[in-house]
Amino acid sequence: MKMITAVIRPERIQQVKEALFQAGISGITLSRVSGHGGEQVVVEHYRGTRVMVEFHDKVEIRMAVSEPFVQAAIDAVLRGARTGEVGDGKIFVQPLERVVRIRTGEQDTAALTPVTETKLTPDGSL
Repeated sequence: MKMITAVIRPERIQQVKEALFQAGISGITLSRVSGHGGEQVVVEHYRGTRVMVEFHDKVEIRMAVSEPFVQAAIDAVLRGARTGEVGDGKIFVQPLERVVRIRTGEQDTAALTPVTETKLTPDGSL
């Protein structure tokens, strides 16, 4: 099992979500974050004052997947998030020691949502 964390541009959420759903991955968590990577500092004017915007708005997507779906998840994020410009983001893959589904007590791979259990359409409906 792996925890995959992707930090992407906010405007690419829909494309990444659709690519993940097409790959059969529907268990995702989204968070709005700010960060600084390879992008240049932007200077804006706010009420007559110069303001340096060092941190850019990003979205962090986290998903726990079993081994057979690690590469599918990575490929889906790459397909949906890539624009070819600086600031497209990063994907981090980390080992996941243990997973417990609170509702049933299932553990590890059994606690991860099976691909065949629920198929969502790209708009999020069943």
